[in-house]
Amino acid sequence: MRTNKYISLLGFFAIFAFLFSACAPEGGGDRTQMCKNRFDSADKDFKAGRYGRVKEPLEEILNLCIGTGYMEQTQFLLAESYFNLEEWLEARGEYGSFINNFPSSPFIETAEFRKAVSSFNIEYNIDRDETNTTLAMKDFEKFISNYPESPLLDSVNHYMLLLLERRAERDFRTARLYRKLGHPQSTVIYMKEFLDLFPQSKRRPEALYLLVESYAELDQFESARYYLENYRTTVPDSIQKRLESVESQEKYIAKLEKKFQKRIQKEQAEKLLAKKEAKEEADAHPDDEEEDDDE
Repeated sequence: MRTNKYISLLGFFAIFAFLFSACAPEGGGDRTQMCKNRFDSADKDFKAGRYGRVKEPLEEILNLCIGTGYMEQTQFLLAESYFNLEEWLEARGEYGSFINNFPSSPFIETAEFRKAVSSFNIEYNIDRDETNTTLAMKDFEKFISNYPESPLLDSVNHYMLLLLERRAERDFRTARLYRKLGHPQSTVIYMKEFLDLFPQSKRRPEALYLLVESYAELDQFESARYYLENYRTTVPDSIQKRLESVESQEKYIAKLEKKFQKRIQKEQAEKLLAKKEAKEEADAHPDDEEEDDDE
């Protein structure tokens, strides 16, 4: 009886051990080793510059190797692969995922910087939507806020200046369009706003030049000469030669001013003539005025 009981207990423990092993996490150490092998292979290809080849294996590791300790390295390597392939939209997305999933990573600063650089490089059309420019500026501003002492700040400032120049170019083209359409008043408004917002823009000399012409065409010669003096004293000679010389602008102002004076003289002469004719008409028909008074 005891022997049968002993055999039954042995059978129970054997069944329990079988069930436990069946319920244990599948793969165990084998899965970790598999993930290590896959990562090492992908890392080798990455270091050899075969970035396109490693994307799919790295994505498979992200799907298969959760909890194995290879997720952080894999996510970063995938983002780096897209970055090196200049697939900027995908790179920004992968860096964003890395930043969200591994905020304490030693690679976090690099990831945030390269996320912003990826935003900067995403294709954009300067004459249409500036969403990508705004997005890149926000990414760089966030980096500056998070890492005010970063050695990468010089590079960040360089990119920020380029982004500001993008916005400046967009505003300049809008103002120049009014000039081409023959609207000097609108040109003056937009060019002055452009100079206020982007005083360091490479388009500044052209903006001054167009302001001189537009003010002259509005018969505001004092303002035209004010901006011409600004142009003379602040724009390098080499740029003046490429755009328009001060002398030619002075001649243009003088030409329009002469036309303006002739027009004023003509208008004054016409007014005097009309007044004289009206007086002569009145003198020629004095009785008509008396009849009007009697009525």
